[in-house]
Amino acid sequence: MAFFSPFSRRTSGRFTCRASHIASAVALLTLGSGHAQSLTEITITDTAPSQVSGFGDVPLSKAPFSAVTIDQQTLQDIGAQRVSDALRLDASVADSYNSPAYWDMLSVRGYTLDNRYNYRREGLPISAETMIPMDNKERIELFKGTSGIQAGTSAPGGLVNYVVKRPPSAKDETIRSVSASYGPGQSSSTGLDLGGRFGQDQALGYRFSAAYENLNPYIQNTEGHRKVFALAMDWRISPDSKLEWEIERSERQQFGVNGYSLLANAADPLNGVPTLPAVVDGTRNITRQTWSVPGVFVGTTGTLRFKQNLDGGWLWTTQYGAQRLRTDDRVSFAFGCTLPSGDWLGDKYCSNGGFDLYDYRSDNERRSSDALQTELSGQIRLADLRHDVSVSVMRSRLLDRLSDMQAYNFAGTGNIDGTSDSPEAQPTPRDLNTNRSEYTTEIALKDRVTLSANTALWLGMRHTRLNRASVRTDGSRAVQDERSFNTPWLALTHQVTPAYLVYGSYGEGIETDITPNRSRYTNAGQALPALRSKQYELGIKGQWTRTHWQASIFDITRPQSGDAGACDEADTCTRKINGEARHRGLELAAGTTQGPLTLGMGAAWIEALRQNAVIDTTVNGQRALNVPKYTLRAMAQYRFTDIPGLRSSLRLNHEGSRRVTEDGSIQLPNWTTVDLATHYDTRIQGTRTEWTLAIDNLADRRYWRESPKQFGHYYLYPGAPRTVRVGVKASF
Repeated sequence: MAFFSPFSRRTSGRFTCRASHIASAVALLTLGSGHAQSLTEITITDTAPSQVSGFGDVPLSKAPFSAVTIDQQTLQDIGAQRVSDALRLDASVADSYNSPAYWDMLSVRGYTLDNRYNYRREGLPISAETMIPMDNKERIELFKGTSGIQAGTSAPGGLVNYVVKRPPSAKDETIRSVSASYGPGQSSSTGLDLGGRFGQDQALGYRFSAAYENLNPYIQNTEGHRKVFALAMDWRISPDSKLEWEIERSERQQFGVNGYSLLANAADPLNGVPTLPAVVDGTRNITRQTWSVPGVFVGTTGTLRFKQNLDGGWLWTTQYGAQRLRTDDRVSFAFGCTLPSGDWLGDKYCSNGGFDLYDYRSDNERRSSDALQTELSGQIRLADLRHDVSVSVMRSRLLDRLSDMQAYNFAGTGNIDGTSDSPEAQPTPRDLNTNRSEYTTEIALKDRVTLSANTALWLGMRHTRLNRASVRTDGSRAVQDERSFNTPWLALTHQVTPAYLVYGSYGEGIETDITPNRSRYTNAGQALPALRSKQYELGIKGQWTRTHWQASIFDITRPQSGDAGACDEADTCTRKINGEARHRGLELAAGTTQGPLTLGMGAAWIEALRQNAVIDTTVNGQRALNVPKYTLRAMAQYRFTDIPGLRSSLRLNHEGSRRVTEDGSIQLPNWTTVDLATHYDTRIQGTRTEWTLAIDNLADRRYWRESPKQFGHYYLYPGAPRTVRVGVKASF
């Protein structure tokens, strides 16, 4: 939900797809008996090339940056329904106001990703201000750190890229699979995946994916449904020419979920230290009312890409991507609390768990993005050195067109125990929305210089020209920002031995801020200087037979902006740059397979502090809110040699304590969960069948998952209780 931002955020009708439907599908797929077949290895890999890095087919194990690729088998094994399910496998990723039944909001290396600028699909920019389906995704890529060489503007945490399923490459390969699952909660889903090649010399390929899910999760009164259809095709025009295109259509309707909060001090609610409430089981939707309406997320996204091999090993690629989103952003929203004295608490709930309840609705939000990119890549020799170079030009457009008015109306009171005094909806729109327009031209040059057989110099520069504007739907408060900037990137790699690589890198990233065009500001409507983040990173990577590991240290500074002055009447406030957020950290990752046993781990330590603030110097040295100081992810998988195709795994997730309040007087305790899964791959009457039984939070531990501060309000999100998921996939 984003009603306080100038750019904003939840079905009628309830669909039922009962467990009996799943059981029927399973029965049809599994009649008879057969013999087992072993599975391919699953992993969060660092050996495959990364599309999001922008450096072609260089394996991540040889690249001077930190990145991970989560493959399709892993996505299937964990039952990933949203990108946060996948990315939370990495220790550098944490939730950041990541509400259930809403779009993903994550932090990487302690910085919250910007859903408008830090997400890519097939390497092109998209808006992630929607719920993006995973059913047709081949893999998820995460590039960590500043990304100014890959994106014109972006938050410094990292860049996420969705890669879709494509037609099979082999002429005689076909894909025919159906899947069904039940859980978590009482949700049930079915899916279809078809692919193959046809035509003369099998020059045409297709991949069709479809899925439907009846949403009835472990959180009560959060029901809904979703569906997705996707088609990807390619045409091998000649041995040197290839045309690819794909499109997906997704719809999701679901009732929203609100967070809990700190509770006011019972003795002194206005000035006393608030309290952290006792942990809950996470199954209650505390703001659901009889008049609540579901949010609706509809999206159509596609790409068209042409590749042409040229003489001398050069490659010319031109790609166009488009996205069209429609959102009915709706939620029964808890915010603050009105005391019996009439005083209002705007950052917490009352001591008895009471809160003020608002009816928020912003219907028919329209967002569209378009991007056209052309790139030329190849090799040249200069000064007797080999240069792997690429030059690209991209023109992109991002438009937000919202309804003239939105509703954010007081609708009574509620309580975290589920009781409420809210007799009826208050849906009348009374507040103006804000529309945005953005046009960007980007020119990028990358050069990998081979200095010797073991040493390479990596150079990059991106020039960005942007034109951004926003205006309220009544024409007021218009602002515009038109500027150009360059973002360099520099790295050095050295292959110490065939098994070890060391690297160092420096990169920058840009964010922009414009003073709101309101009378209280002395610099109303003016753009601040570019907020230029800077990152230094050193790392070492090791890889030998069936074992890989990596260690990296990073140091990122990100300028912060803030308001100085009373800000309570005309010309009493000035927006200005106000110091930096400096995040330093250590990341470790390793994996090995020894016989039937596979082990993997990732750990991150982050020191996230404010520095050089001038508006309020007391914040200097304060730790960032909602950032765990350390995180550990670990996995152990065992393949049973006596039963081919059977494997079981344990996944451990541990996040350290994190600050809830700025002064550190309240902190969330650390928490640990263990997930258990068993997979069995067999053949039944010649049909390959993959079974999954997964139990998440095996010990049914209760804990507060995260503690974001959003819209000036402290929120708390509980972790999921023990949940069970059963799935089957049959491939013909």
